[in-house]
Amino acid sequence: MTHFMQSGTEPDTFVLPSPGRASESFRPVLLDPARPADAATLAALRDSPLLREVHDRIEDQVAELVRALAPAEHFGPAALHRAVSEVTGGRAEAYGRWVWYPWSGRLVHVLPEEEFRLVRTDRNRGRITREQQRGLLRRRVGVIGLSVGSSAALTCAMEGVGGAFRLADFDRLSLSNLNRLRAGVHELGLEKTVLCARRLYELDPYLDVEIHREGVTEENIGAFFGAAEDGTDGADGGAGHGGDGSGAGSGLDVLIEECDTAWVKVAAREHARRHRVPVLMDTNDRGMLDIERYDTEPARPLFHGRIGDTTAADVRGLDRAGTVDFLLRVVDAQHLSPAMADALPRIGRTLSSWPQLADGVMLGAALVTDAARRILLGEPLPSGRHRIDLDELVPARAPRPARHGAAL
Repeated sequence: MTHFMQSGTEPDTFVLPSPGRASESFRPVLLDPARPADAATLAALRDSPLLREVHDRIEDQVAELVRALAPAEHFGPAALHRAVSEVTGGRAEAYGRWVWYPWSGRLVHVLPEEEFRLVRTDRNRGRITREQQRGLLRRRVGVIGLSVGSSAALTCAMEGVGGAFRLADFDRLSLSNLNRLRAGVHELGLEKTVLCARRLYELDPYLDVEIHREGVTEENIGAFFGAAEDGTDGADGGAGHGGDGSGAGSGLDVLIEECDTAWVKVAAREHARRHRVPVLMDTNDRGMLDIERYDTEPARPLFHGRIGDTTAADVRGLDRAGTVDFLLRVVDAQHLSPAMADALPRIGRTLSSWPQLADGVMLGAALVTDAARRILLGEPLPSGRHRIDLDELVPARAPRPARHGAAL
């Protein structure tokens, strides 16, 4: 059936958008060729100038499915061909779903959702069981700040940590973002929320992605958390906060906070504490990872107590100098790397903004994803601050090798 990746009743017919609207879109369209209305849409797409590429590797995907379901069985070419034909009923072109990505003009043939997810995450097995994977895909991950946060969102989605994502950022992609943000020069000026949502859907078209283009504000922060004011999940029958429904609940199960606006950082934690949502933050300096388990410690002080009784109202409207002072309290200025400590006083004078490197962003995405997975699987992971400092772990000067024959 036609699937627009958003809540509400789905229409029976789909009208092709104008080229302008297609270029601004971020949700793909899923089409079931067995459904007459969708078959008609597919036919219209194939005759449309909006279609630039048809990518159909469905038989290869089915072959992977067959092997994933019977890993101990050896399939020769003839046996594998018979198995693929049996799965598709001899009509590979009508099997599975077709996904249209309006922004790129691509029409892609993929497995049905359950089979797609089974194959895409099959190499996770041995580290994540299939039962655990199904549970993770029922969870909703919130991400605030999509320069650093976009890598975290993509890594979570790649690992299957979350089947629903809620993204917030007010900014657009600029050329200087390309030192750490996965994008191309053809996407300069694109909203970061749209850019991240597209990357997620290109990885997994069955995801549920919501975006807040204006970032997190006083007006929409409640909607971003998607929870009722009594602290409960705002949806019925969802899987948020440990539920066992068939889809992700509207409330967040974990928040990844990666912005540099003082009010947002504090207000997000105030809401997370009220609604018992764990918060993860990577600072991109010395591999610092913050874990705040408001789900198990609803009275826990914000930022591990480093800002005292400061509230979001107290930091609203801080100027640049005030914001820098606040952030230094949050991260512990005395524990900054020498390079960052040297850079901070020069911001606005000889430096245009915070220095950040791609390797630190990617490391932070890995740390956040690992922590999110462990939390969502119910593993014991307490609140705390941790540093994976590569300068310390991989020192510039290697230890002297032991002499041959010396005792170890």
